Amino acid sequence: MTSAKRARDRRPPLTLRFQCQPGCTICCRQTGSVYLSEDDLKRAAAYLALTPEEFESRYVYRTRHRLRLRKPPRSQCHFLMDDGCAIHPAKPTQCRAYPLWPEWLSGPEAWQDAAKVCPGIGQGPLIRIETALRTAAEMRAAYPAQYP
Repeated sequence: MTSAKRARDRRPPLTLRFQCQPGCTICCRQTGSVYLSEDDLKRAAAYLALTPEEFESRYVYRTRHRLRLRKPPRSQCHFLMDDGCAIHPAKPTQCRAYPLWPEWLSGPEAWQDAAKVCPGIGQGPLIRIETALRTAAEMRAAYPAQYP
């Protein structure tokens, strides 16, 4: 692969369309973890009228460098309901930013791979690349251990 081709592959897609589809929770059902920033934890706790300590003891697994939601049996998230997210107004940055994650904005092929999972990609109005990159930067800032 030429250096020009490699540089092209690292550029964000030129056009982005995304709009959540009514009733869709496919993103929430993917295998993986939901990571939290300290601000995410506080926001979710306040939304549920819990102290951050109560929220953490019930729902969070903490390591030295990361916080993530614990997974309940047979589900990916305690807050995933049949009709969507029970803490939608206070959902973690990772969830709010989906699918405008740095790894999926790394080039057209990555965005096409994301579209295989997410039916909202390719739907709705165009998203300005500046807006998408700003959202990806929020992810980097919220989860520095994941995006060194």
